This record gives sequence, structure tokens and C-alpha cells, in this order.
Amino acid sequence: MKVLSSYDNGRLTLRLQGELDHHEASAALRRISRTMDDYLPRDCVIDMEGLTFMDSSGIALILKISRLMAETGGRAWVENARRQPLRVLDASGIDRLLQVTAAKK
Repeated sequence: MKVLSSYDNGRLTLRLQGELDHHEASAALRRISRTMDDYLPRDCVIDMEGLTFMDSSGIALILKISRLMAETGGRAWVENARRQPLRVLDASGIDRLLQVTAAKK
């Protein structure tokens, strides 16, 4: 899995690409945490357009990002969730904690 990041005017965008499973989640979280420490963003967009698969470890990753942002007074949300990851997100009920938008078809 790849995590591409860009920063502009207080907003960190994390573009997740590939498959996010148990084996990838911990390494991804370490990379993301370092990036967040470098930029200290006000907002964090988790862009899932390039994510083709996600299991429950993806939920844990998103919750950790959201918690890190909340600790500094920021906010996080998910954009462009594709079909399979969106099903996992919907089943988890995570949309009660943060905004989730589906990918445009």
C-alpha cells in the first residue's frame, strides 16, 4: 500500500492507494503519524480513491488519524471511498464519528 501526502494551507491530504489490511496498517500509521507531526495540520483529508481493498484494520487507522487530529483541535474526514472500502466503513458506523463521502461513479 502507498500513502501519498500533500499539504496546502493547513490541510493535509493523505491519498491511500492499493490494499489496506492488517499487514499494511501499522507501517502506514507510522508513516502517517510522522507526516502529521511534520505539518501539524488543521484538517486531514483521507482520500481513498486509490484504495481497492480495506479490512477492519483500516477502520482502526482512520480512528487513530481522527483521534490525533482531535488532540490538536483539528478534524479529519474520508473522501472518495470506493465500493469495497465503503461497505466496510458503512458496516462499522464510522460515519457517526466523521464525515465519509463515496467516490463518484
